[in-house]
Formats: sequence, structure tokens, C-alpha cells
Amino acid sequence: MSYEYLALLAAACWALGSLLSAQAATHLGAFCFTRWRMLCAGFMLWCIAAYTGGWQSLSLSSSSLLIVSGVIGIFIGDTALFASMNRLGPRRAGVLFATHALFSVVLAYFFLGERQWGWTLTGSSLLMSGVMIAIFFGKRKTEQHAWEANQSQLKSGVALGLLAALCQAVATLMLKPLMETDIDAIAASAVRMTTAFVLHQVIFMLGFQVARAYLPMTKQVFLLVLTNAALSMVLGMTLILYALRYGDAGLVAILSSVSPVIVLPLLWLVYKRAPALGAWLGALLTIAGTILILQVS
Repeated sequence: MSYEYLALLAAACWALGSLLSAQAATHLGAFCFTRWRMLCAGFMLWCIAAYTGGWQSLSLSSSSLLIVSGVIGIFIGDTALFASMNRLGPRRAGVLFATHALFSVVLAYFFLGERQWGWTLTGSSLLMSGVMIAIFFGKRKTEQHAWEANQSQLKSGVALGLLAALCQAVATLMLKPLMETDIDAIAASAVRMTTAFVLHQVIFMLGFQVARAYLPMTKQVFLLVLTNAALSMVLGMTLILYALRYGDAGLVAILSSVSPVIVLPLLWLVYKRAPALGAWLGALLTIAGTILILQVS
């Protein structure tokens, strides 16, 4: 399967995973939910790597790079994203985080020599515009999140959202040369996930209040966490690594950023309420851009 479809499949996994995460994240709190999700994902990834023998492809140098990538992309990036959501609300933080695709394109141009011209550039621009429109104008005024009324921490929220996007882009850029080697993608994901989990566990053990669970873990919540980990972190992240092996880092980042648009029909199916007009417009632009990229690639 070509890297474009791998990136789109990863986005679909993240969209479905995010739909399943809402109840668990609300029950446990963002940090506790993330810690449990990474624990589950790391365990599953190591089991698969042990069964397939993929762990043997790891070396000291590659593991060191994967650890740094996990710290930047998953630990710092996710933490900054959650902090931005706390200040701006999920919608505005989502718009800022969507800029990780733009950061990836710019960094890939300067450090990997990747260039986008012609119809590919046009398609990428349409896709990114559609994603941002779908996020920013995808809700009715009556559905505005309570956090979005808070303007007191606007500057810090914007800075944290952009930091999360930059961390995601840098981590992706770091992985591109490594994934072109014979390293196993599942083992690589396991190293990154374990790194982020260990750091989250350290925060919890140091007694930070933000890392504590809001409510005790239940069987139903654990199953939601486990399912989310399997979809988003195990399958989704591994698909992205395979996509980076075969495709341009910039295009992989752009195509994988469509998850906010993919989640729209899923929300419609669950809540029985059609998305707002802005969501439809954004979705159409995203689809047009994606088709254009797939046609010329």
C-alpha cells in the first residue's frame, strides 16, 4: 500500500480513537488517561515486537534517537497540547495543533530537501485550509466549549499550542531518516511509547496533582483506554512510521492531519446531529485537496 493511504489510514485510526477517548479522558483526567493509554500501548507493542522478532532490529544509536523523538513528540508535545486545551478549549487548540503539518513541510524543505510544487502544493494547501476551517468553524455557537470564554491565558495557550505542533513536526522529521533503514516500525513505536510512559509515570510519582486520576479506574473505562491505545497508538502510530519509510515527511504529515475531518461523520452517527456549515465546507476542501494529492502522487 502506498504511503499516502497509510497516512490516511492512520488519520482514520486517530479519529476513531478520539471518539472513544472522550468518556475515559473525562473520567480519569487528561494526564492519567494518557499515562494508562501509553502503558497499554507500550505493552501491546512490545508483545508484538517480541513475537515477530522485530526488537532485534533495534540498536543503541537508533534507540537513542527514538527515545529523543518520544520525549519531544509524545511527552512534550502531548503535554503542551493538553495545557493549551486547558487554556483555549479543544477547538482553538486543535487549530493551532493542525499547524504541525505546515511546520513539517517547512522543516522537511530545509533539512531533508523535500519540495512540493504544482498540483501537489495546491492539493496540500486545500487540505490544510479545509482541516482548519472544519475545526474552527465546525461547531455552532450553542456548542462552544466553556473554556473558550476564558481570555486571561490566551497568549500562553497559543504559545503552548504552537509548541505542541512544532514538537510533533520535529519528532516526525527525526524519524524520517531512521525509518528508511531496516528498523522494525513496531519496535520503534514501542521504544517511543515506553519513553513517554516512563516520563509520565515520573510526574505521577513526584506527586504532581495534574497527574492524578479524577475518579478511580473501572472495567468499562479500562476497556475504552485499551481500545483507544490499540487504535491510536499501536495501529495509528505504526502506520505513520511505515508511511514515513516510503513517503515524504511533509506529505505524510499533511495527509495524516485530516483526522479532525474524518471524525465529523462519526460524531454525526453517534450524536444524530449534522455538523455545522463550516464543517461541511472544511470537509469539502479537505476531500478536494486529498484527491488532488492522490492523483498527482
